[in-house]
Amino acid sequence: MKTVFAAALALTLCTPALAKTMTPAQSAVAAAIADPARPQADRDRDAARKPGELLNYAGVKPGDTVLDFIMGGGYVTRLLAKTVGPNGHVYAYQPAEFISFMAKYGTDQDAVAATYPNVTAFRPSLGAFAVPKPVDVIITVQNYHDLHLKIAPPTLAGKIDETLFAALKPGGVLLVVDHYAVAGAGLDSAQTLHRIDAATARAEIEKAGFVFDGEIPLYRNPSDPRTASVFDPSIRGKTDQFVYRFCKPK
Repeated sequence: MKTVFAAALALTLCTPALAKTMTPAQSAVAAAIADPARPQADRDRDAARKPGELLNYAGVKPGDTVLDFIMGGGYVTRLLAKTVGPNGHVYAYQPAEFISFMAKYGTDQDAVAATYPNVTAFRPSLGAFAVPKPVDVIITVQNYHDLHLKIAPPTLAGKIDETLFAALKPGGVLLVVDHYAVAGAGLDSAQTLHRIDAATARAEIEKAGFVFDGEIPLYRNPSDPRTASVFDPSIRGKTDQFVYRFCKPK
């Protein structure tokens, strides 16, 4: 009962993503999923990644300014670009460190920006990361743990969280998706398994000023022991993942 009450209270802090007034936004998300410009490889991933449920939970709508934090190959970026439409904008961030590690991260970013005119691609280092303009929604998928890789200074996650909080408009939403580590696991799991203890991530994000606004079991898999690398063939694509929504109080 307490959980239900807490979720109901949290929804008063942010725009309710599932309210009846969001029907136009849900239609925009559906149109984005059907966008013929999306690569077939993205479409093949839709069944597992459930983009409609994810973007509707984030509350993305036409006209929004959105940040895709650590965009990877651009799967989410393409969907965001089409959902926010010509009157909205997407800032697609790819860390310089990622591009140095694998050049494809840079070419993928360039390809997305070339296809969608409402996408601004930028790629400073994580230490120099800043958001160009205030945004309505921030989404980061399967990469919060990267802020705790050994190449990152111990203070990086906290600084990034503060930067994201400052960039978000009052009432805006931060949606974080990542792979569960074993509860109580140390931060070494980020490096060795590419996972993070959900409680650790939540505590860090709340410390920056964000208010926890609920979660959905979109990618839950109780059969995942959370002890193998997310790239291990036995679990790849089937990891147990959390979807946490936070907001910046109005």
